[in-house]
Amino acid sequence: MADHRLIKGDLFEDERGKLRFVNAFDLQEVVRFYEIAPKDANVIRAWQAHQEEKKWFYCLSGSFVINLIQVDNFDSPSEKLAPLRIEIDDSVPQVLCVPGGYATGIKATAEGSRLQVFSNFGLEESKKDDFRYPMKKWEAKW
Repeated sequence: MADHRLIKGDLFEDERGKLRFVNAFDLQEVVRFYEIAPKDANVIRAWQAHQEEKKWFYCLSGSFVINLIQVDNFDSPSEKLAPLRIEIDDSVPQVLCVPGGYATGIKATAEGSRLQVFSNFGLEESKKDDFRYPMKKWEAKW
């Protein structure tokens, strides 16, 4: 199983304004995208997992904590799995790549935050590969 990774981007600024870009993010696998805009910074979206579907996360505005769990058994995952906490924000252009095999938990850490999510599965395909677990299944630092 592949590991998650951060795809680094960069910033450019001149008299016309600023550019944020992640040129190393290859969009060839992407078939759909959507945006998450939590109603406030208290909302936690956890835990959603996919065995096969790959996701990429890009912070459009604000900041987020994304906790990752590498799932050992999708039908009955161990409660002893430890989350990996990753912070992303709009000041550092980067894309978090999460391959299949992981559960994710997402929380905005600033009001008005927006997260762009890309997927390599269509919606119907994704629904067939969707595993949900209770938020309290794993202890995470938000």
